[in-house]
Amino acid sequence: MPKADTPPGFKPLKDTSLFTPFKLGPIALEHRIVQAPLTRMRSTKESDGVTVPNDLVVEYYGQRANKGGLQLTEATDIFKYAGNYPGAPGLFTDSQVAAWKKVTDAVHAKGGFIFSQLWHTGRASPPSFRAGQQTVSASNIPMTGNWLDGVSCEENPPRPLSVDEIHDITKKWGEAARKARKAGFDGIEIHGANGYLLEQFLHDNINDRTDDYGGSIENRIRFPIEVIRECCKAIGADRVGIRLSPYNYFQDTKDSKPNEHWEYLCKKIADLPQEERPVYVHMVEPRFDEVLDEKAKMDALSAYTSPGDKGVEAEATIPPKTNNLSRFRDILAKGNVRFIAAGNFDRDNAVPKLDAEDADLIIFGRHFIANPDLPRRLAEGLELNPYDRSTFYGADPPNKGYTDYPLYGESGAAA
Repeated sequence: MPKADTPPGFKPLKDTSLFTPFKLGPIALEHRIVQAPLTRMRSTKESDGVTVPNDLVVEYYGQRANKGGLQLTEATDIFKYAGNYPGAPGLFTDSQVAAWKKVTDAVHAKGGFIFSQLWHTGRASPPSFRAGQQTVSASNIPMTGNWLDGVSCEENPPRPLSVDEIHDITKKWGEAARKARKAGFDGIEIHGANGYLLEQFLHDNINDRTDDYGGSIENRIRFPIEVIRECCKAIGADRVGIRLSPYNYFQDTKDSKPNEHWEYLCKKIADLPQEERPVYVHMVEPRFDEVLDEKAKMDALSAYTSPGDKGVEAEATIPPKTNNLSRFRDILAKGNVRFIAAGNFDRDNAVPKLDAEDADLIIFGRHFIANPDLPRRLAEGLELNPYDRSTFYGADPPNKGYTDYPLYGESGAAA
């Protein structure tokens, strides 16, 4: 592109590490930019508990597909009533498989790759989303506040899953992984982050079980590890990843020793047999929080994880130097597990992360929402469309803030 067309102040990144090739299992990526798994709530309800991607969803992912690039889908239910957020899709019926096949075909037609992120929300979604069934979790400890339907979480505590139910959900994760491959996905990502079911087992402020799935960190990681092994067995380890968020505060998750406990989890992942070891771990930077700004989050973490701390509400007195993802990446690297970093990345901080060898791939979320041609814009130093936060989780009409963001050079902007 002629130099005059590059807006001042935006450095083209095409000659940086962000645009170097990378091999992720069997997939040959042409750059290191990954579309985040972003809940958008635009799918169509087919029947109670069954939500199916529609043509707008096909258009959305197809717009953002790019040659040699990787996309992760929005969180997707592994069975009926696993979450059932309004407009959030599933992957357990023939109709859902057929609908997702249109998405994967659109991505592959542009030379891209796409993984399906598979979840169970546990206590994070209410009985009204589950045909009145009591919500489930690691324990009977509820979240504070209200669910999306306005019902009090504390007045409707979850029911602890039985061991047999844990085993059944593990099998269903594997079944969903197989359906993902049938739908044309290049792989799957297990959602083990952000306060959903698997993370409810990981965090010690939620999991107070006294059986083989609770108490010690050795027991609390058992469920996530079993899900990893089941999915690897179902579709091959080189097509399975997992998302983790050790420093998560979202949905009342605050572990007492996130560094120590997630280091242990990472060591156990790295030590898995090759045929049961995921191809990557995707982690969320400590600075990212759904509610707190970056400084407030890092100050709180510093207070919470410092020697002699008095808990999360303690006053931060030292800089938060110890809370970072590199400790986990170093452990995983010993098992040749690739590392994907997420959390407020932009054109300025992504390249230094790669250059420091603190990540193999970088997740972009909000900027990918607003810029369907994001890799091109970053490569050429082009201006970015601003995102509209009010349309992240649905809008009227549903294409608003979804498929109406222009490519660079097109007239118009997102409404």
